[in-house]
Amino acid sequence: MKELKTNVMRILEKEGVPYTAHEYPHGKDAVDGVTVARLMGQNPACVFKTLVTKGAGRDYYVFVVPVAEELDLKKCARSIGEKHVEMIPVKDITKVTGYVRGGCSPIGMKKAFKTTFHQTAAALPNIIVSAGKIGHQIDLSPKDLIRLTNGQTADIIKNA
Repeated sequence: MKELKTNVMRILEKEGVPYTAHEYPHGKDAVDGVTVARLMGQNPACVFKTLVTKGAGRDYYVFVVPVAEELDLKKCARSIGEKHVEMIPVKDITKVTGYVRGGCSPIGMKKAFKTTFHQTAAALPNIIVSAGKIGHQIDLSPKDLIRLTNGQTADIIKNA
């Protein structure tokens, strides 16, 4: 059986970034990130979801946070110097990113958007994000991922 290679995996290989591919059982529709972490037998604090927002100036911004956490849109706006940001409608995800809901990766979007990772990412030895297709994830160094996306880190989640 031929191993599936996503565009994200091809980009990582081209850049010489080591990664481990993971698969989880899935249907046609996306499931929440905590379920994805459980299906892979991974700690949800190490599995991150990719969320896309639009700022007051109409630019798009990408935020990458642990799957069990929720974005704090005010903190997100401050982290990128915007007055405010709002989540883009689900129907716009493919048009903006080239990915489907549940398969959105911070790597390989249609355009390079300003990307911010929750600050916990930098302290982890490895981080797991979508490989650009539902049912597929990649595990890699957060330092490599942040460098590859020209990203930054900030406190961008709601506090309990």
